[in-house]
Amino acid sequence: MTSHMKKSTGLLSKIKPTSGCVLIEPEEATKQTSSGIYLPDSASGDKPQQGKVLAVGPDEITEKGTARKSPAKAGDKVIYKKWGGNEVKIDNKEYLFVKFEDILAVII
Repeated sequence: MTSHMKKSTGLLSKIKPTSGCVLIEPEEATKQTSSGIYLPDSASGDKPQQGKVLAVGPDEITEKGTARKSPAKAGDKVIYKKWGGNEVKIDNKEYLFVKFEDILAVII
């Protein structure tokens, strides 16, 4: 299975996740008070848990020798574990590498 890329600009288009991983663009978390004031992400300690899958690595081979397929494909919007994944900064924007098992749901 080959990697799927939604975007094709700069370094991001050259990144291929390894087996069992997906590259996610986290959704911007906009917080709004009851009076309508928007707060920046830094005002809240919460990390976003939703994002768009940009690339998918090959199937992961488990210890039992079976293949674990990705629960999502490039372009899907997903919910992932709050503290899962590894952050990486590419072209001054933050992205997240998440293991297949850290994806909790695909939003349809």
